[in-house]
Amino acid sequence: MNATIRQSLCAAAIAASYSIAALAADGPQSASQNGDNARCAKLPGYSQLQAALMSARQQANGGFNLDMWATLVNRDGIVCAVAFTGSDRGSQWPGSRVISAQKANTANAFSLPGLALSTANLYAAVQPGGTLYGLQHSNPVETLVAYQGPASRFGRANDPMVGFRIGGVNVFGGGLALYNAKKELVGAVGVSGDTSCADHNIAWRTRHSLNLDYVSAGVSASSDDNINYKGLVPSPSLADDFSHPVCAIAGNDGVSAISAGLPPTREPAED
Repeated sequence: MNATIRQSLCAAAIAASYSIAALAADGPQSASQNGDNARCAKLPGYSQLQAALMSARQQANGGFNLDMWATLVNRDGIVCAVAFTGSDRGSQWPGSRVISAQKANTANAFSLPGLALSTANLYAAVQPGGTLYGLQHSNPVETLVAYQGPASRFGRANDPMVGFRIGGVNVFGGGLALYNAKKELVGAVGVSGDTSCADHNIAWRTRHSLNLDYVSAGVSASSDDNINYKGLVPSPSLADDFSHPVCAIAGNDGVSAISAGLPPTREPAED
């Protein structure tokens, strides 16, 4: 490599590093900075999320019995709370923190007031040849939000993701839209840290504990947003089109029965 080319490459690298440093210094804008109203008042707080997640994690969920992460986003996709169940942030898979946020964003972004889609419902449709193939490549994670620090705040009430849009699309179990007693879609919860089937079951129990499972309709075999296990639902059918593989792990083949026995979604009280 001659000296002229080497000097040009060095100059380009220096310019790029300055651009990246400037972007990092500016950082992503929070909900208050960019003029959005976070509206987290419609969602549970950090303590409620953590308590519901811990209760759900302690039940039989068909996985490896691992500690978990959970994230709440509001209807605008802004992170409202992040929690974990272990003794510290290293007690559960570190990568699952952002995955839980992706799942919450996905369930919120692709659910409507009259049609709930869990992340588990999206698996089959996004496979090659599926009707939603390519969806998983849309709406990328905002990495400056996902990985800003300090890491000591990860999963705490002041997690650095709180107040920002996280983005991201995840297409396996663990993300559920949140509906209040008026059947108003107010955001979503994402759970990650175990098998994707266990994640779904834990997310379902977490949502139920938070009283935000007034689901109007969905694509599951039970007409809600529960997981449809491939091979256990009629084919061809709507449920089969929105199905998910069974997570079979050593010594535990009962995950489908656990999912089928999850608490039913709620109906609003009569006026």
